[in-house]
Amino acid sequence: MYGTALLLHILAATIWTGGHIVLSVVILPKVLINKSAQQLIDFESVYEKIGMPALIVQVLTGFWLAHNLVPNFGLWFDTSNPISRVILLKLSLLLLTVGFALDARFRVIPTLNDESLLDMAWHIIPVTLFSILFVVVGVSFKTGWFF
Repeated sequence: MYGTALLLHILAATIWTGGHIVLSVVILPKVLINKSAQQLIDFESVYEKIGMPALIVQVLTGFWLAHNLVPNFGLWFDTSNPISRVILLKLSLLLLTVGFALDARFRVIPTLNDESLLDMAWHIIPVTLFSILFVVVGVSFKTGWFF
């Protein structure tokens, strides 16, 4: 079961992170040059259909995997435990991602137009960086980079 959860977690991370890299590196520059909120909305409407389920799979499998590594939830916050430090880093990235997503969803997107695209860019770029850091921190479970 652990192998299946890890595989689903990695596949979902691939979709989430890859989609955000494409958004940041390919779509966003075109959107900003053309000053076209519609181009961004068009990409988001397609990507959201696979990106959001991927994020949900990542969160669910991530909690399950963390519980398998450190079964006592209270110990997830024990910074003297190297595995717990990595779990804590992942949880911190999750909170940052959720914070940016909620701000975008409730403040930026409802008023998104061709003139407010820069505000949306200031959400897209950090979330992309967080997603890349999720992968780097996840790899550290095997490499020990953050231990």
